[in-house]
Amino acid sequence: MTPNAAVGPPVARRDPVTRELHGLRRVDDYAWLRGAETAEVRAHLAAERSWYDSSTTHLRSLGSTLAAEMSSRVPPTDRSVSWRRVQSSYYTRTPEGSEYAQLCRDLDGEQVLLDPAQLAGDSPYVDIGVSLVSPDERLLAYSVDLTGEEIFALAFRDLVSLTDLPDRVPRSYYGGAWAADSATFFYTVHDEAHRPYQVWRHRVGTPTTEDRLVLTEPDERFCLDVWATRSGDLVVIESASRDTSEVWLVDAHSPTGHARSVLPRRPGVTYQVEHARTPDGGVLVMLTDDGARESRLLVAPVTAGSAGDGTQWHELVGGDPATRLGEVDAFASHLVVSLRRDGYPLLRVLRFDGTQLHDICCQFPAGQIRLGRNELFESDTVTVVEDSFVQPATWTDVDLATGARTVRHRQVVPGYKPDDYVTERLAIPAGGVHVPATLVRHRDTPLDGTAPALLWAYGAYESCDDPAFDPALPSLLDRGVVYVQTHPRGGGERGHGWWLAGRLQHKQHTFSDHVAVADYLAGQAVVDGSRIATRGLSAGGLLMGAVLSQRPDRWRAVVAEVPFVDVVTTMLDPAVPLTANEWDEWGDPRRPEDFAWMLAYSPYDNLPPAGGRPDLLVTGAVHDPRVMVWEPAKWVAALRATDPEWSPRCVFRCEIGEGAHTGPSGRYATLAYEAEIYAWILDRLTPALTSGADP
Repeated sequence: MTPNAAVGPPVARRDPVTRELHGLRRVDDYAWLRGAETAEVRAHLAAERSWYDSSTTHLRSLGSTLAAEMSSRVPPTDRSVSWRRVQSSYYTRTPEGSEYAQLCRDLDGEQVLLDPAQLAGDSPYVDIGVSLVSPDERLLAYSVDLTGEEIFALAFRDLVSLTDLPDRVPRSYYGGAWAADSATFFYTVHDEAHRPYQVWRHRVGTPTTEDRLVLTEPDERFCLDVWATRSGDLVVIESASRDTSEVWLVDAHSPTGHARSVLPRRPGVTYQVEHARTPDGGVLVMLTDDGARESRLLVAPVTAGSAGDGTQWHELVGGDPATRLGEVDAFASHLVVSLRRDGYPLLRVLRFDGTQLHDICCQFPAGQIRLGRNELFESDTVTVVEDSFVQPATWTDVDLATGARTVRHRQVVPGYKPDDYVTERLAIPAGGVHVPATLVRHRDTPLDGTAPALLWAYGAYESCDDPAFDPALPSLLDRGVVYVQTHPRGGGERGHGWWLAGRLQHKQHTFSDHVAVADYLAGQAVVDGSRIATRGLSAGGLLMGAVLSQRPDRWRAVVAEVPFVDVVTTMLDPAVPLTANEWDEWGDPRRPEDFAWMLAYSPYDNLPPAGGRPDLLVTGAVHDPRVMVWEPAKWVAALRATDPEWSPRCVFRCEIGEGAHTGPSGRYATLAYEAEIYAWILDRLTPALTSGADP
């Protein structure tokens, strides 16, 4: 390894390790980088960071300008829309100059319940895992991570005295639920592979060593989650893999009772359950893909937390191949179903007999709509949130019976003029389908083949990567860049079938769809085909690695953030966090057929040929529990070794200190990070902005 990064990029030593599987030998020259805790690996990562810092020195002025612009679009102090509970209204408030929003409530004036900045202390990073007020509104359960490793310390705060109780659970994960007694709390614990595999029960005021185990999930493909229904009558425990699930219920009024399974798991069948309180004991509301690829809606009676047998289920809404039913929320007199149609999200209001009352659609072109925070079960209105790349968020109350809308709040963005920008949805032909893509630009930027473009994509886990307003984005658009978010197969934008067509043996569709959008934009002279950059994170980073290998000629620059690039090696090691749970997404390389298709696209195993590679920015974080830092480190090392002349055009921004999978935690720190990335991209697409400095 080069000892001084200022003289050139680091050169990692080669130490070949040979692996043989299914009759094929693979040589890994950089397997030693998996030892992230060793002094040698730490020194190598530090050298990579030094090279990044020194090679981007000429971008600091532009980065500072961008960060200042972005920050100017964020109000110094801000207050969220409030949400009602029985006794009080709750909201978040961000004090002037603070990185983090406080949790507050109106109770004889403003009461600050939780301040993440105070919890962070001297740490540059803080994340809140759960923040749940008890039913009697006298206690707050909250959990804190100060490193980015997603290991949360769970604590309990007395909201009368605003002091923490002695109760403290040192290791917990996302998910939590209060029982109806406001004294019993359910939480999840993850194992060393970061799989949430247990649900525990804590009694407030007792030592946490006396907590009781409620449920263990032994199958390493499944992860547990726990929450309380909006009615407050049931605690829901869900165990889910990528394509199979099972739900247990605990009576929230008898929290020491047994967890009872709603329906036993069946491979390839998922379901989710909500509860509505009625005088005769209530009903369960279920969304399931059993017998309907895009899901159907069922109801059944429930007593004492038991669903009875499966014969009691009655179908309210049948399956429709053109409409994906995503989630269901139950209120006292209505159901609200979050669904997708024609690639767009919308909300549908139903009565409990299945009668459709009305749809709630986004009012913004190429925008999105979703439920806001609605915690009251006995409510005849809901708060919805709408935004787009162009339009900041609007919070609106909708009358569930009539559909009448009342605007509550519009996001304040100082100095921003929505009319300066234009957004539209495209449908790009690719492999027998039409791939949705959302384009946004400054009104003065022409679509005549002269403007540069940045493409963003994710495309995995049936995740819906919908356009959302971002105060950083105008700084890119104002400099003449066309921004395009592609929605390739593997995501969920066009339903469950869209995901199925981009996972496992069909994963190549994700990569070819993204390239097809870029080729279309260039081929139709929408943008300048010689100045297209592309960016993605995590599974989107895998997408970046694949399209870099398969079409290096297409890109001027590639940004691969925390990229999952050593696909085969990672998926062969169940000890790596979350690996076994991912087999249903990527495949299990212990099976020959899975191994073959995974090896065919794994970026670490398919490096692009030397010469003609685009500039590359890679990120990683030492504390990232989702994509281990050695994946991008190994990939960068292999790329450098196979094209030494190109190597200086590759930079690896490795976060050595505290930092998470998705980057910094604070609002200004997040914008500063975005400014760094944007400066690097602009230097490639519009180098005149950096005064002719050598890119």
